[in-house]
Amino acid sequence: MTAVVPPASDRRQVLYVLVCGSPLAARVGRLVELAQREGWEVCVVTTPDGAKFVDAAALARQTGHPVRTSYKHPGDPDVLPAADAMVVCPATVNTVNKWAAGITDTLALGLLVEAQGLGVPIVAVPFTNNAMAVHPAFRAALDRLREWGVTVLFGDDVYPLHAPGAGERHLHAFPWELVLPALSTSPCPTP
Repeated sequence: MTAVVPPASDRRQVLYVLVCGSPLAARVGRLVELAQREGWEVCVVTTPDGAKFVDAAALARQTGHPVRTSYKHPGDPDVLPAADAMVVCPATVNTVNKWAAGITDTLALGLLVEAQGLGVPIVAVPFTNNAMAVHPAFRAALDRLREWGVTVLFGDDVYPLHAPGAGERHLHAFPWELVLPALSTSPCPTP
């Protein structure tokens, strides 16, 4: 598989950054900044709980696009360009489990399920505590996503898991710089 990198042409490739409800979501502007430095046009989409953690106005100024959380009304035009690649960061246990089950009850999940069917490269970066991370449904969902061609960055080699309630004390050490390079190794998912 060839690397997914923005082309040198006039049209920049579009990266969707999908954000779930986690304290790490408040720092997603750092990922947006890194992607823009690499030439990506970035759009941010949050889950309903993810919206509680982000500064949507600041992200809209940073990206030049509105932050989307909800499905649009039938007949309304799309306000975001189509995605060439997607990153789910932070990905919560809830979103990972629903995604692997094919549930599309949020815009973010609908975009992910559809993107897999279209062959869009996807990188998922779960952020959770060590107690939730060992749940069998979550582990099975991660395995299923990997099996379907999603690049999953998860484990102590990426970011050491923290105890329940301690995540906010470790946000400063999150390795944002590992996320975008994973797109270059991300295969196009197969439906």
